[in-house]
Amino acid sequence: MHVLLLSFYFPPDLSAGSFRMEALVTALQERLGPDSRITVITTRPNRYGSFEALAPAKQIQGGLTVHRIDLPPHQSGMRDQARAFATFAWEARRLVKLERPDAVVATTSRLMTGVLGAWAARNRRAPLYLDIRDIFVDTIGDVLPRRATWLLKPLFSAVEQWAVRSATRVNLVSPGFLPYFQPRYPERSFSVLSNGVDDAFLENRPVPHAQEHKATGPVHVLYAGNLGEGQGLHHILPALARQLGDEVRFTVVGDGGRRVQLQEALAALPRPTVTMLAPVKRAELITLYDQADVLFVHLNDLPAFEKVLPSKLFEYAATGKPIWAGLAGFPAQFTQREIENAAVFNPCDAAGAVAAFRTLRLQTCDRSDFVDKYRRTHIMNRMADDIARIGAGSPA
Repeated sequence: MHVLLLSFYFPPDLSAGSFRMEALVTALQERLGPDSRITVITTRPNRYGSFEALAPAKQIQGGLTVHRIDLPPHQSGMRDQARAFATFAWEARRLVKLERPDAVVATTSRLMTGVLGAWAARNRRAPLYLDIRDIFVDTIGDVLPRRATWLLKPLFSAVEQWAVRSATRVNLVSPGFLPYFQPRYPERSFSVLSNGVDDAFLENRPVPHAQEHKATGPVHVLYAGNLGEGQGLHHILPALARQLGDEVRFTVVGDGGRRVQLQEALAALPRPTVTMLAPVKRAELITLYDQADVLFVHLNDLPAFEKVLPSKLFEYAATGKPIWAGLAGFPAQFTQREIENAAVFNPCDAAGAVAAFRTLRLQTCDRSDFVDKYRRTHIMNRMADDIARIGAGSPA
C-alpha cells in the first residue's frame, strides 16, 4: 500500500502536529509492513523563527520518503502565514502529481492543509483521511476583527464543507469539537483520536511523591509552548508575577506572535521573577519538566478555545507534576475529570489563578491510569488501522 501524507509540520520541527505525524508514520510502517510506501510532503522547520534545525529537502529511508518544502521567512501574522502556505501548496501540488497513492492523509489545524489534502485525494482518485486539530472557522471568528470575520467566515465555512465532505474518514482531535461538527455534517460519523502521551515522556516516569517541594525558597513554575494570541499568556502571567512576587519563579519556554508583548509587560514589573527561554528540543524540554515544581498551561478567554484539548496537557500529565491550568469549557472539564492534582481556574483571571495555585499539592503523583488510557502509540495504531482500511477499499 502507498500512503501519501500531507502535514505542514514534521520532525525535526517543533509542534504538536509534527510529533503526532511522526508517531502516525511509525504506526503505519508497523501496520502496513516492509513492502509499503509512505510519502510525506511537509515543510522545512519553520514553526519558530528562534528555533533552527537542519533537515534535508528530500529524505529516503526504506519505504519512507519525506519531501520538505522551503518557505519564505514569516512571522505569526495572517498575511505571512497565508504567503507561507501558498508556497507550500504550490510546491506540494507539483509533488502530489508524481504520486499514485492508495490513500491520502491530511492533518490540519488552520484548515488549508486539509483543503490541500482534499484536492490531492480528488486529483489522484484516492480516499482521504482527514485529521482535524482545530476549528479554524470558529477561531477566526474570535481572533480577527469583526469586519474581517464578516468577509472571511462564510468563505472559510464553504471551504471547510468541501474538505470535510471530500473525506472518506474524518477524525477530530478533541471530543469538544463534536458539538460543532455533528450538527453541520449530520450525514457523517466522526472518530475522536486525541494527541495522547508520547513515548518520549514515558522513559523516566516519576516515582510518586518522591519530589516534594522544599519548605523554603520559591516554587518553580514552568510554561512550555506557543506564545500567541491563543495562549493569552500576556494577559495573565504579568499579573501572576506581580501578585505572587518572590513566592514563585516562572520559566517560560517558547516563541510566538505575542512574545514581544509579554516581554514588554514583564519588563514593567518591579522585580524580575520570570525567565524567558527560546524553544528547545524535546530532550532538553523533558529535563526542564523534571526540574520544575509546577507546570502551567493557559488558553485565552475566547469561546473557540472552550472546545480544544491542548496537547500540552498530555505531556504535563505524564510527568506526574502538579498542573496549574487556565482553561474553560471542555478542556477544563477534561482536566478536572481525568488528571489528578491539577488546579483549574478561569482564563485570564489572576485572582482565581492564585486561589487555584494554593490548592495544589507540591509533589509528584502517580498518573499511570491516565498514561495507559491515552498512550499515543495506542491512539496512532487505531488511526493507522483506519487508514489501512480505507486504502484497501474497506468501509470507513
